[in-house]
Amino acid sequence: MRNLVLIVTVFLSLFSCKKKSENQESVAGSTTNLPNYGNVDLSKAFTPAESRVDDKASLVRYIDQYYKKVWERGDLSGGILVAKGDDILYENYRGFAREGNQKPIDRNTPLHVASVSKTLTAMAMMKLIEAGKINLSDPLTKFFPGFPYPQVTVKTLLDQRSGLPKYEYFITKIQPVPAELSKTFLTNEDILNMLIKYKPALARDTDTGFMYCNTNFAMLALLIEKITKTPFPQAMKEMVFEPLKMKNTYIFQEKDIPTASQSFYYGGNKLYPLDRLDLIYGDKNVYTTPRDLYNFSKAMFAKDFLKPGLMEQVFTPYSNEKFGMNNYGFGFRMKIFDNGEKLTYHNGWWHGTNSVFAHLLKSKVTIIAIGNKYSGKVYTALALSGLFEDFPPQKDKLHSIMSDDKDTLKGHGEVYGE
Repeated sequence: MRNLVLIVTVFLSLFSCKKKSENQESVAGSTTNLPNYGNVDLSKAFTPAESRVDDKASLVRYIDQYYKKVWERGDLSGGILVAKGDDILYENYRGFAREGNQKPIDRNTPLHVASVSKTLTAMAMMKLIEAGKINLSDPLTKFFPGFPYPQVTVKTLLDQRSGLPKYEYFITKIQPVPAELSKTFLTNEDILNMLIKYKPALARDTDTGFMYCNTNFAMLALLIEKITKTPFPQAMKEMVFEPLKMKNTYIFQEKDIPTASQSFYYGGNKLYPLDRLDLIYGDKNVYTTPRDLYNFSKAMFAKDFLKPGLMEQVFTPYSNEKFGMNNYGFGFRMKIFDNGEKLTYHNGWWHGTNSVFAHLLKSKVTIIAIGNKYSGKVYTALALSGLFEDFPPQKDKLHSIMSDDKDTLKGHGEVYGE
């Protein structure tokens, strides 16, 4: 009898271990079709030399003066972070995330970064390209039957050269008014279906020039869903947010409305209401913190974030038909100055949200500003780049901003807008 008990015990133990192993494999297997950035070691993204800051105290004092002049005197709400390499030089927060002066904003408060979301969407797509799951040259007709624009490819979405009509405008011109527009909230799938059904004309011929268009990145989000067979919010969580330790970052969905940070009109506490476009993602709807976005920036500086050839393509200017300093790569804006220097960044605006994300390639500097009480002054944070690299116009703008010329400050905010 004792031997029988021993045999049964051993059998149950082995069976339990086997089931536990199977469960672990099942959990792990649920993400095998989602390549992610888990191979990036954020603690080794920089060498000590890349994190060295000359005259740090003077830089910190200057940035603090900027913060007091622009953010405090301008009564901005949100957060700002400036870092070089592994060293956070400056960080500050003020204001509230919810109406009624609820939820004071701090380093753990996710805020909507609007079109800065495009940069993260682009990097998720680049990871799928690196994994061989999709190609830059693939046409959208390969994935979406009936898509009426055969020349539009993954690349022309990423570099904003597709010529697709802007969804926020073309849907208002459809006659008779489609049933989809009676919904409280539209989805990415609704936008795709209306493109297929109503075939609105291209805003310009595909790949003939740059045209900033939210539709491009809404379609990229659908491609990510199609390829990974995973809803975009979950795909981004598994591919980008969790591997890069972006613990306070998520894609906004309807379930988040009661708790998510809100945005406000400038000059008071009047809430900016949601509208029917507020659940479309890929082009917007990343809610994150300056700390988390800094982790993302650090990862992009790491050698194992993407293969070097792909990373180089991200920061290549693709719209060179018309001479000028403004250009676009894959999910990144860039300013190319006469001295050959290149400032890579993205701004964001949606309702009462304004945001700046600067990723300075040579100095390894990150500048992040997120405001949730509408003001173009948030965009002046980009001028801080002139403290770290040889961007002459940025230095001039920063000098003007730090002067007492209120009209100059207002003008720079407008110029910097998305």
